[in-house]
Amino acid sequence: MLNKVVANAQEAIKDIQNNAVILLGGFGLCGIPENCIDALVESGVKNLTCISNNAGVDDFGIGLLLKTRQVKKMISSYVGENAEFERQLLSGELEVELIPQGTLATRCMAAGYGMPAIYTPAGVGTEVAIGKETREFNGKTYLLEHAFDADYAIVKAWKGDKHGNLIFRATSRNFNPLMAMAGKITIAEVEELVEPGMLDPDQIHTPGIYVNKIFKGQDYQKRIEQVTTRQN
Repeated sequence: MLNKVVANAQEAIKDIQNNAVILLGGFGLCGIPENCIDALVESGVKNLTCISNNAGVDDFGIGLLLKTRQVKKMISSYVGENAEFERQLLSGELEVELIPQGTLATRCMAAGYGMPAIYTPAGVGTEVAIGKETREFNGKTYLLEHAFDADYAIVKAWKGDKHGNLIFRATSRNFNPLMAMAGKITIAEVEELVEPGMLDPDQIHTPGIYVNKIFKGQDYQKRIEQVTTRQN
């Protein structure tokens, strides 16, 4: 079995070069690869295309890469929590492709399954459909959407073993498993790293065959985007 364990985030992302296309797991600020994002900021790598459900917030997550102008294009479905993202979009500094959330997930899935494209009804008759091939099935129109072609997938799991098997917890089991399948090289950071055989096989969400590098992260902040409370 190949040794997939690396010392830290800096070691994990050291091969990522300028102009790379990267899938970044997470939903909001839940399940994002915090350590790897920080390491990418430190590395100074530029002109990244980032594929993620959202763009983080101004001072956390992908927002840190936007702040340092390391991202040239964002492919996302929700970007409403980041003022710097808005500023760069409106000024023309940042390329943005907004796509329906289900389409984002399914294009990841298609890449993981080795499928070149999918047909989906989402976006038919809207700006999403401009310039795209359409086809009718049983009297209904569908858009052709291509699978993502990403150089790297960077995900964050709750537990993982040294063979790369991963278990995600609660809401973090959103885009992470799909993206873990879809990158040419998949990097996983985990809260707990255990020896092979210590994870219940029935609980594993991502088999280690998809994971190339794994390490135990540290100092997770686990922020909340919008804190909503109610009076007693």
